[in-house]
Amino acid sequence: MNTKYVVLLGDGMADYPIPELDNKTPLQAACKPNMDSLAAKSLVGLVKTVPEGLPPASDVANLSVFGYDPKKHYTGRSPIEAISMGVNLADDEVAFRCNLVTLTENEPYESKIITDHSSDEITTGEAVELIKAVKSHFETKDLRFYTGISYRHCMVWKKENPDLRLTPPHDILGKKITDFLPSGKDARIIRKMMEESFNFLNSHNINTERRKRGLKPANSIWLWGQGKKPSLPLFSEKFKKTGSVISAVDLIKGIGICAGLTAVDVPGATGNIHTNFEGKAEAALKELQSGKDFVYIHVEAPDECGHRFEMENKIKSIELIDKLVLGTLLKGLEKFDSYKIMILPDHPTPLSLRTHTADPVPFIIYDNLVAAESGVSSFNETEVREKGIFIENGHELMEIFLAAK
Repeated sequence: MNTKYVVLLGDGMADYPIPELDNKTPLQAACKPNMDSLAAKSLVGLVKTVPEGLPPASDVANLSVFGYDPKKHYTGRSPIEAISMGVNLADDEVAFRCNLVTLTENEPYESKIITDHSSDEITTGEAVELIKAVKSHFETKDLRFYTGISYRHCMVWKKENPDLRLTPPHDILGKKITDFLPSGKDARIIRKMMEESFNFLNSHNINTERRKRGLKPANSIWLWGQGKKPSLPLFSEKFKKTGSVISAVDLIKGIGICAGLTAVDVPGATGNIHTNFEGKAEAALKELQSGKDFVYIHVEAPDECGHRFEMENKIKSIELIDKLVLGTLLKGLEKFDSYKIMILPDHPTPLSLRTHTADPVPFIIYDNLVAAESGVSSFNETEVREKGIFIENGHELMEIFLAAK
């Protein structure tokens, strides 16, 4: 029997209890009848997606969920994103994530505070113009810049193993950047570009117009997530399944491309709460109907809401995933005799911290042909912890999910 497999990953859905929600988490507070119904008749548990010693970043966690051991395959975030953007990395080149961020404006650069890692989720059209300015100031034969989506862009440096320590901007929101600026033997060039970028981006006409509309300016680049070209075994060879990946985020598309999966672009997919939720589910069903065995659907919205301390929107994003993504999937999958769905976050993004943590996350594995009584009435961190199993090595979860019936 040809079974169809769907992973539905709500980035950063997991959280900590919140006093304003009567000490419930967003997963507990959200109205999500589809997830809850599946949880009651599924294999449920907690999985540790971030191995000890590695950062609780989306690249590490999603590598685990895709079924690849990050301790063997992790080379840094940006090279994965670069591959998704069609950038060919040479062996002696290092890729960097180049965020367009918002810094306070009146202090010396080293004393500024980072107020938004996404510049109010700047549009890609606006970002294109700002990255053009960055290119005109800094690009050389050894330094290249590439435009991505919204605030997420890429720099490639022809430099063999640079000595650098860089900090993700979403980890230091609301903090003075003094102690988080680039350090290491090769930090001077990176730090100089970041500082000089403020001098021309802050007064750029794009930012002038954004201020008039009450939006935050994208007034500095922030470089981080450096790494070299990765190498992953093909998903089709490792798991004997053909598949596709659906995401608005270059990082996730890049992992899929590295694994030999088809990256599907969905019109209106944005990486925030205004994304085309239903369109992602419809695209997944189309891939399965065309003959693919497996689809990985990634939804970024809960993570962005966690970083931005938007409690109501984080709950709303979970509810939209449940209704528009999972609801659409469940209806469309009825035409297949055999299917399995796995639902989980990659990592928590607690509202109280506004950044990622390495805590284990809850998961559901639903099999339409196998009756299961989990004892769980709601898909959330607490019930799953009490009733479910625990998987220490996150990359083993995919093997469990794809196991033959």
